[in-house]
Amino acid sequence: MKPKITSFIFIIFLFVLFSCKENYYPKPHGYLRTNFPKKKYRLFDSVFPYTFEIPVYSKIVSDSSKGAEKYWADWQFPKFNATVYLSYKNIRNNLDSYEEDTRELAYKHSVKADAIETKIWENDSAKVYGILYDIKGDVASQIQFYLTDSTQHFVRGAFYFNNIPNKDSLAPALKFLRKDIDRMIQTFKWKDVK
Repeated sequence: MKPKITSFIFIIFLFVLFSCKENYYPKPHGYLRTNFPKKKYRLFDSVFPYTFEIPVYSKIVSDSSKGAEKYWADWQFPKFNATVYLSYKNIRNNLDSYEEDTRELAYKHSVKADAIETKIWENDSAKVYGILYDIKGDVASQIQFYLTDSTQHFVRGAFYFNNIPNKDSLAPALKFLRKDIDRMIQTFKWKDVK
């Protein structure tokens, strides 16, 4: 009788061992879902020599860092931990050097960039002209641009997420905020240019 019980227990053991087989598939790496706010804009108008529309979920803070010049500002997106650093310069027969500085700063990212695309901006009625550098890849600054009236004013912008760059995890937020930067450029006006 003992051999029958032993055989029966062994068969049950084998049945349990092979019947509970589950295929294991590793889960792909995922990122947290971001709930984006509705697009709603307000006018940024202050003592600065320029004005433009910004989203209600952002704010502009005067740059108080050492070396900051008058009319420099940080356009912050607190929910996204991102900032567009805006610097302003008066043109004194040196527009070429400001444009070249902006180009050089954008192309410093070419070491890590997958591509750098340029978009020329011209708004003759507002006398706003510039170039936007769209920098693809795991780079520190994905968007850089400048705007000028080509005679008196020059504004440079550099967009940064305040964390380690990862193009896959940042792509949805970058796509969302890129529309705000485009809106800023489209609504940008100089206060003293008619």
